[in-house]
Amino acid sequence: MSWAEVQTRSELYRGQTVRNVTNISRRRYRQGAGKNRRPGTDRIMQHDKILDESDGIKVKVDSAALSNQRQAPTDFSNIYSKDLLPASGGEEVTKEFLQELLNVLLGYICKTNQRSTKVLDYHHPHQLKEGLEGFTLQLTDQPETLEQILVDCRDTLKYGVNSGHPRFFNQLSSGLDLIGLAGEWLTSTANCNMFTYEVSPVFILMEEVLLKKMQDIVGWSKDEGDGLFCPGGSISNLYSILVARYHFYPEVKTRGMRALPRLALFTSEHSHYSIKKSAAVLGFGSENVIVVKCDERGKMIPVELESSIIAAEEKDLVPFYVNATAGTTVYGAFDPLDAIADICHRHDLWMHVDAAWGGGLLMSDRHRMKLKGIERAWSVTWNPHKMMGVPLQCSVILIKKRGLLQECNELGAEYLFQRDKPYDVSYDTGDKSIQCGRHVDVFKFWLMWKAKGSQGFGSQVNKCLENAEYLYDELQRRAGFELVFEHKPEHSNVCFWYIPPSLRVLPPGPERDAKLHHVAPRIKHRMMEKGSTLVGYQPFGDKVNFFRCVFSNPATQQEDVDFLLNEICQLGENL
Repeated sequence: MSWAEVQTRSELYRGQTVRNVTNISRRRYRQGAGKNRRPGTDRIMQHDKILDESDGIKVKVDSAALSNQRQAPTDFSNIYSKDLLPASGGEEVTKEFLQELLNVLLGYICKTNQRSTKVLDYHHPHQLKEGLEGFTLQLTDQPETLEQILVDCRDTLKYGVNSGHPRFFNQLSSGLDLIGLAGEWLTSTANCNMFTYEVSPVFILMEEVLLKKMQDIVGWSKDEGDGLFCPGGSISNLYSILVARYHFYPEVKTRGMRALPRLALFTSEHSHYSIKKSAAVLGFGSENVIVVKCDERGKMIPVELESSIIAAEEKDLVPFYVNATAGTTVYGAFDPLDAIADICHRHDLWMHVDAAWGGGLLMSDRHRMKLKGIERAWSVTWNPHKMMGVPLQCSVILIKKRGLLQECNELGAEYLFQRDKPYDVSYDTGDKSIQCGRHVDVFKFWLMWKAKGSQGFGSQVNKCLENAEYLYDELQRRAGFELVFEHKPEHSNVCFWYIPPSLRVLPPGPERDAKLHHVAPRIKHRMMEKGSTLVGYQPFGDKVNFFRCVFSNPATQQEDVDFLLNEICQLGENL
C-alpha cells in the first residue's frame, strides 16, 4: 500500500485519531506496508479491515484491494522535481508521482461526500504559520523531495475547508462537481491563454458557443450580444460600468474623467458592494453611487429609484447607470426588473442586472419568471460558479450591444493582434478585455453542460431551492428560531435568528437585541472549533447578527438541514 493510500484511507472513517500522521505516513511509505514494522506494532488482520492501533490511527481497507498492492511503491524520499519530465528517462517516475497525487485527491474527494467527516479542521492563523505535524508554510532555498511535496499536498487539503461537503452552507459557491473538476484538470494541463485564436483555438470557440447560449437564455435576439468570461462577479460588474461610461462618453478613453460631467450611478441598499468599489476604481468616487431604498424583502423600490434620479439631477449630477440585482447576496431578493427597465428607458440610462447569484434560476422552468424583464437589460453579470455549481472561478459579463466591448477596451498591441493572420482575426478576442493574459474558465463549464444538459442544470437549481423551502418550513415549526422576514424565500437564502433559552423570556427590544447580537458569532466560533458544519452570519441595517444559510450544493439533503438546526441548538443552548 502506498503512503498516500494509508493517509487518505486513515481519515475516511469516523473514530479516527490522527497524531503525527505525516511522520507515520512517511515512515510507512519508506518501509512498505507490512514490512519492517517497528517493535510493538499490534497489527490485527480482519476480514475487511486492518487496525494499526499503536499509531493511534484506525484504518478501514477493503481486503480485496490489498491483494492488488503487491508491487512495492516508488520511494520518493530521494526523488526531486528535476527528475520528472522533461528530464531524460523521467516518464515512469512522472507517471508514478502523478498516480500518487491522484490517490491523495481521490481520497479527499471520497471524504468530501461522507457526512461523518469534518467540514474543516480548524486552526488559528498563528498555528498554521508556526507549522503543524510536519506541515510548514515556510519556503526553503534548497528543493524538497517529491515525498515532501506529496505530504504538503495532502496537508493543504487537510487543513483547508471542505467546501464540497454537503454540510457547508457558508458561501454562495459550494459543492464539488466531478465533471467540472475534470475540466479544471484538463484546463491546467493545456495551460493556454485566452487572448488569441492561434494559441487557444478550441477554447475561444467554446467561449463563443457558451456566450451565445447564455445570451439566448437571457432573451436577447441572435443579432445582439457580446461578452467575456471574467475573474469573478465583481470584475464582471466593473466591466458593465466601464462599458456604460464609454457608450455615453467615448472620449473618456483618451481624455479621461476630466472631460466628463459629474456622473451618478444608482444601486439598491441590498446590492453587492462591488458596485461602489468599481465606482472608486474607475474614478467616479463612491460618493457618486446613489443608494436606493428597498422594501422589507430587500427589493429595490422603483418609486425611490425615480425620485433619486430626479434628486441627483437637481444637484447637477448626470445619471447614466442603474444596477438592478437578481438575487441579492444576503436576502436573495430579486429587484422588479421590468419596472426598473421602464424608468431607465424614460431617463435614457444604462440598465445593468447583477445576476451573479440569481442567474442560475434562468435554467429552471419553475423559477426563471423571477428574472422577468432581464431581457431588457443592456448588460448582465452571471456567475455559473454559484448556482450552477461550476468550480471556481467562472463568471460572465454579457453586453447587449455587439462590438462595444471591443471599442471600449482595444488598443491593438501589434505583438498579439496582427491584422494579417491566416484566419478571421475577430476570433482574437483578447482585446475586448482589460487583461492581457486570461485564464481559461470556459472548458469546465462547457464540459458540465455537455454532461448535464440544460435540463440537468434546471433540476440542480430546483433541488437547491427545495432545500431552502424545507429549511424555511422547519424554522417556523421549531421552537427557538425566528425568521428575519416572514416571506417565503425567493432564492436559496434563508435568514434567521436562534434564540437561546436564556433570551426567550425577554420581550423584543433593545436589551434582547444587544444580547442576541452576540449569539450567532459565538455559535459560529464553536461550530468552527468542532468542524461539523459551517454557516454564515452577519448584521444588516438595524438588524442584529443573524444566520444566513444558502444552498448551492446539490449533494445537500434534508437530513443535512436537520443536522444544521440541531447543531445550532446544541452549540447555543447554554448561551
